[in-house]
Amino acid sequence: MTAQNDFSIKNVASTKPIAAGVYTLPSADADGKIRVYFADKELLFTYEAAPEGYFAVKQNGDDNFSRAKIITFLGNYNKVAVICDDLQQAFDSLANEFVWVEAAGGIVKSGDDEVVMICRNSRWDLPKGHREEGESMEECAVREVAEETGVRASRVERELCSTVHCYNLFGKWEMKYTSWFEMSADEKTQPVPQREEGIVAAEWVARDMIAEKIKTSFPTIKNVFASFLK
Repeated sequence: MTAQNDFSIKNVASTKPIAAGVYTLPSADADGKIRVYFADKELLFTYEAAPEGYFAVKQNGDDNFSRAKIITFLGNYNKVAVICDDLQQAFDSLANEFVWVEAAGGIVKSGDDEVVMICRNSRWDLPKGHREEGESMEECAVREVAEETGVRASRVERELCSTVHCYNLFGKWEMKYTSWFEMSADEKTQPVPQREEGIVAAEWVARDMIAEKIKTSFPTIKNVFASFLK
């Protein structure tokens, strides 16, 4: 559990004010929509009517949707939208039923504009990992990239976005908040996959090959690259 920080509030561009909450919101769309992912399935928190293609549920007053109910909805629909008056309250209510985990990772680019990607569980991915006690998100991102790929970032250029995804780990439901950064490497070392973490490949990928690589990636990874390629 973590206190809401100023960065997250600044990056939620919305027509309605968002009060500080218990849990840190992920980056929002321009209209304030918040997205939480369960593998390839999406849970959307929104003030407005659900976009086309979403199964919509309306939060009435202080009534909250339990984790079990949300998971049931996502078992039947790939995209579920919760329409609510208070995004932070609705998100806090759901997050409170998970073990909250913080992580960081990102995209390291070389001088010739290639980026480091990893392959894990038959999907192209990005290096990331849990934040250690006393470690900043930037420090965590640099360390995790080095551990998972052997590539040491020389600089953190900017924060790209933050994402939230949920998963069941050995019977325990976790909600992972990840800060993603763009980093640069002065030295283009040969990537080495951290196989004990299930990584089977780590490669430098040319910018014009990214779209092909991420076709089957998780939605969170596609969102990170969308921010990077803007």
